[in-house]
Amino acid sequence: MTTTTSKAAGEPQISYTLTFPEAQAHYVDVEMRITGLNQSTLDLKMPVWTPGSYLVREFSKNIESLTAEANGKALITNKIRKNIWHIDIKNIAAITVKYRVYAFEVSVRTSFVDISHAFLSSPDIFIYPDGMLQQPSIIHIVPYQSWQKVSTSLERVNKDTFTLHSPNYDILFDSPIEVGNQDVFGFTAGDVKYEVAMVGSGNYNEERLKKDLSKIIAEETAIFGENPNQHYTFIVHNYLKGGGGLEHLSSTVLGASRDGYTNETVYQDFLELAAHEHFHLWNVKRLRPIVLGPFDYDNENYTTNLWIAEGFTAYYQNIILRRTHLYPPENYLDILAADINTLENRPGATVQSLADASYDAWIKAYRPNENSSNSTISYYNKGALIALLLDLEIIHDTNGAKSLDDVMRYMYDEYYKNKNRGYTDEEFKQGLELIAGKNLDEFYKNYIYGLAPIDYNKYLRYAGYKLTDELAGNNDPALGITTATANGKIAITSVARHSAAWIDGLNVNDEVKAINGVPVTTLEGLLTDKNPGDQLIFTINRDGLLLTIPVTLLKSTRVKYKIEELPDVTQQQHVVRKKWLKL
Repeated sequence: MTTTTSKAAGEPQISYTLTFPEAQAHYVDVEMRITGLNQSTLDLKMPVWTPGSYLVREFSKNIESLTAEANGKALITNKIRKNIWHIDIKNIAAITVKYRVYAFEVSVRTSFVDISHAFLSSPDIFIYPDGMLQQPSIIHIVPYQSWQKVSTSLERVNKDTFTLHSPNYDILFDSPIEVGNQDVFGFTAGDVKYEVAMVGSGNYNEERLKKDLSKIIAEETAIFGENPNQHYTFIVHNYLKGGGGLEHLSSTVLGASRDGYTNETVYQDFLELAAHEHFHLWNVKRLRPIVLGPFDYDNENYTTNLWIAEGFTAYYQNIILRRTHLYPPENYLDILAADINTLENRPGATVQSLADASYDAWIKAYRPNENSSNSTISYYNKGALIALLLDLEIIHDTNGAKSLDDVMRYMYDEYYKNKNRGYTDEEFKQGLELIAGKNLDEFYKNYIYGLAPIDYNKYLRYAGYKLTDELAGNNDPALGITTATANGKIAITSVARHSAAWIDGLNVNDEVKAINGVPVTTLEGLLTDKNPGDQLIFTINRDGLLLTIPVTLLKSTRVKYKIEELPDVTQQQHVVRKKWLKL
């Protein structure tokens, strides 16, 4: 689809021209032209974060050499905040602003430029005029040397590959742009045209990807009853080792391992990532917590509901692949057991609630340190498990008539389509209660706002399954540290809460020199033939001082769950299982 532009009378007109005269040095040069101005001052702003990645990243740190001119004369620009430039423009109707952006950070959320391609993550490229977020803009791209292709969800102007139109800045900031010679192929799913842009070489099978992605898209679309896009773009960056993704309104950016497509485990991980980010086009990009749009691009946008936005999406990424029969039920149950083990072996599960994990994403989730596992959880991980519990509860209570799918569809229709706004905490809870047909106050008190241990077996039993801890009978000793070895030195990198090392005083950054008076170069096999209650005498180097610390080993609290079928599965349990796993 192409578009032409129209100019509203009296409205400022904004355009950008992007060039890459020093692509080898990782720069994109931006020229911004604004006409139709009728004001005495103008503030130019750059977002400090990108939607979908909840961390203030200070994108203006990469801006260089910003200048402004009008009528051939230079204007004075004053930087009045970390991301705001102030210009006096009395009696000036049009200005040209020029600046450079250094783009050399490999991730799905930041821009990267070299001679092979340019990935432009719009929030860290485009400065915008304050108060004009609703204004459209035109983006002209002057490609570097032999670059021939542009992949983005933005519309072309008059079928020109290198001229794009954005209806407003929310759309622009939600539309990454890939420029280069990427391998592009497409397919149609329902009535929606899909483009896959493969950046970098890879051993992918184009036809297999088309087939498998089409299945995922169809299954996800069926949940919500519609796909609101006319076209959608997958931008895939293939690296030696790659991963991660970031959702957008009509596109996504994925990281992948270029040689991993022929490894079935790695390929399954890639499909789960694609399913996750694509599911976001409904959950969070349209059905969203009320604070996540319209966005405040200058500050953090806090919500306690990332466990829904990300956690539910993490649940669906796996159950969708099961429903499409891209792998058998046993694979899904193994993934589920691994998710449970991840949470239950994390000390932070007894410290941070799910709501707090969501709210504190801005200061904790994207800034982990050596103590994070002791004090935090992942709203992806626990949120996915909460989605599991709710799904099984609804299926069980309605005898297979309804599921979590019905909640998602109801909330999407009610808040995105009918009310055209996000939901509050209470409104999502009400939606769950409406479909479940029961009050969820206790559930929220225990599992969302509280720290109660999750009763997994209560919910798994609905489908005829149970958790079994393969380590339940063990009397293994545990020390409670992780270490890294470099240049022959063993350094402690983490100490688990309430472990033997925690209680007796080993610290992160301690260098282990000797144990029981014997110099060590490895800790492998250290606990062989040891028992809880045994004591080890550590000699450590702490900030240049040698210390002796006795540590009394404790019994390991590690769990290793697997999911097994209950004997004598009832008819009702079969009904739940069939609905849940689409058998």
